[in-house]
This record gives sequence, C-alpha cells and structure tokens, in this order.
Amino acid sequence: MASIGLLLRFARRYFWGHKSTQAIQLISWVSVLAIAVGTAALIIVLSVFNGFEDLVKSLYSSFYPTLRVIPARGPVFQVTPSQLQGIRQIAGVKAVSETVEAKASIRYNNQQIIAVVKGVDSAYTHVTGLKDKLVEGVFALGTPQVPGAVVGIGIASALGVDLQNPLYPLWVYVPNPHVATFLNPEQALRVGSLMPQGIFAIQEEFDDRYIITRIDAMRQLLLLPEDAVSALEINTGDRASLAEVGRQIQHILGPDVVVKTRYEQNETLYHVMQTEKWVVYAILSFILVIAAFNMIGALSMLVIDKQQDIAILRAMGATEKLIRRIFLSTGLWIAFTGAAIGVGLALLLCIGQQHYGWIKLGGHSFVIDAYPVSLKGQDFVLVVMTVAIIAALASYLPAHRAGSRQLDLKSLRS
Repeated sequence: MASIGLLLRFARRYFWGHKSTQAIQLISWVSVLAIAVGTAALIIVLSVFNGFEDLVKSLYSSFYPTLRVIPARGPVFQVTPSQLQGIRQIAGVKAVSETVEAKASIRYNNQQIIAVVKGVDSAYTHVTGLKDKLVEGVFALGTPQVPGAVVGIGIASALGVDLQNPLYPLWVYVPNPHVATFLNPEQALRVGSLMPQGIFAIQEEFDDRYIITRIDAMRQLLLLPEDAVSALEINTGDRASLAEVGRQIQHILGPDVVVKTRYEQNETLYHVMQTEKWVVYAILSFILVIAAFNMIGALSMLVIDKQQDIAILRAMGATEKLIRRIFLSTGLWIAFTGAAIGVGLALLLCIGQQHYGWIKLGGHSFVIDAYPVSLKGQDFVLVVMTVAIIAALASYLPAHRAGSRQLDLKSLRS
C-alpha cells in the first residue's frame, strides 16, 4: 500500500513540475483561484451570519431572561413564597423575578397608543440587561403611591414623552376584569397613572411595544392577588444545565406552567436565521462545484500529458489502484492549495472587518455601523470538508481513467 508521503510527492511534482503545454498549468491555477474564491466567500458569508446572529442574541438577551416560566393556560398563575424560595435554591439559579404584564391603552398629552405594560420587581435588573440599554433618564420605577415607568423609545417617540415635564403622566387604561357588560363606560375600564422616568432602546420589537413599571402597580390595576404572576423570569449561571434547572422548576411548580429557554422564547426567529444561513451556504457551494469542472479538465489533460509516466509505473508493477490514488491526490493537492489561499484571504478580510469596519451598513438606524463578523472554528472545518468532498468527487473520474489505461511503453516511445 502506497504511503501518504509518496502520494504527496507525486501530487506536488505533477502540480509544480514541467508540463508539455502551458495550458495545463494555466487551467490548474484557474482551478486553484476558483476554489480560493469559493472558500473565502463561504467563510466570509458564514462569519457575517454568525456576527448578525450574535448581535441579535445579545440584543434579545437584554430583554429575554435565560429561562422564563409562563402559565400553560390563562394569562396568570399563582406562585407561593415557599415555591419561590425553592426555585432560588436550585443550583445554577442566580436570580428570580416576578412579572405581570397586560396590553393597555396608553394616553399621554392628547396622544394615544396601544402597548404592553410590564410590571416587574426589584430583581428584574438581575435577570435582564434592560438597565444598560437606557438612552435617556434613569431606571427608576417610583413608589407604590407614585409608580414610575421606563418606556421604549418607539413608544416615547409616538407619544412625545418628555421626561423633564412632571405635569404629564402616562395614563393607563385596561379592561375591568370584574365587569361582564359595558353598559357603563366608567366601570368598564380601570385607569392608572405612571410617571415616565427613563427611555430604553434595544430593538424595534421591544422599543415599540413595552413599558416597564412596578409589579404592585400592575397587580392593583388588574385587581390581581399578591401571589399572581404572568411569568417568572430566571437568570442562571453560564455553566448551569438549562434542562436540569428547568426540570427542577417544573417539579416545584407542577404541570400548570411551561418552562422556556431563551431559544424557545424566540424559536421562530432563530430557526429563520439558521435556515437563511444554510441556504446561502448551499448556494455559495455551487461556486466550488463550478471550480470542480476546471479541476476535471486540468486532471484529464494531466492524465494525457503523463501517459509515459503511467506506462513506466505500470512496467514497475504499479497497480490500477495506486495510479488512481496518485491522480486523486493531485486533484486534492490542487483543491487544498486553493482552500489554504481562501482561508488565509478570509481570515485577513474578517479580522480587518472586526478591527476597522471596512464595509459599512447603509442608513443610520442600526445599533452598529459596520457589518458584524464572528469567526467560528466549526465553519472553517465545514468549508474545508466541503472542498475535500467536492474535490474528491471531481478528481475521481480522471483518476479512474488514468488507472484503467492500458499503456505500452514501447508504443509510446515509437
């Protein structure tokens, strides 16, 4: 059985060595260039998708907790102090926050909008990063007598919220849950007021939808008992097993709740992002397939050029399998030469984009001004494996023809 070293020596000699015509060398280098471009394009595009995915995850992690417990049925469920204490004592749980939220009509200075008002407790800043996303004011939720509010920038813009003007509170209107008929409009709605204290900016999905206030103010407005919550939001350590923590929470609270991870809270978004990434990967892989046609041409011409070498190898006792492996190795040499150039080019461009932001995003409404890039080792492994598979398939036909040729050294010399 031929050693790898022997096959590599043949491959290197056939790629770099003298050929009877310059066309073979030219086509070989065109194949290398095409593979290099395809490899670099795949790595760069996958890295950009990784960058956008990491950006979206960081934005969503500012609002969504690691784990969220919601009722299996209905808008709220009840949790006892002993159950809360049991959840806090689970290994890996860093903080637990109770929240109550409901859709409401919001009125401010003759402007009106529909929003989700979310009441939170003092632990909320330990389970999300919302406090770090303020663009104006402070994260202050006021007192039970005068509850405050932190407003999404989209809502603040639509209502014209002025934090410096204490004369205009946010008026909150929610349906009265104890009224079955709406014959008396004054009894059909419950009204509360919130003093705006800060404005946050994360992403339009949150900025245009949410107002954050005190949980006791929401319970009073919705006429809920003190142990009622819309959700429990939980922060876990980086090394905590989410599956195990979720199982223990489910055991404490019973079957009437559903425990969701951050991925499950945004499953559709993450699924769409992954689908887009792999569709683009499949499309760009056709660049490598096109490069493979050049390889087939280059190797086929090389087989014709090296007929005398094949005949000599035959005379020395080389088997068809050995000759096939020699030309297969030559095709892989061409492919990996192109892949190495492509990987180097991709690293240069991606690292440059990370440090200098060469390619900018259009417009001025983005949280970043340049395309984000995130290099991941598994992408490099995937692309190199893709190159190897395509190169092996492209090299097989010329290699098979070389191995099956029955050449006579005397006839070639004559």
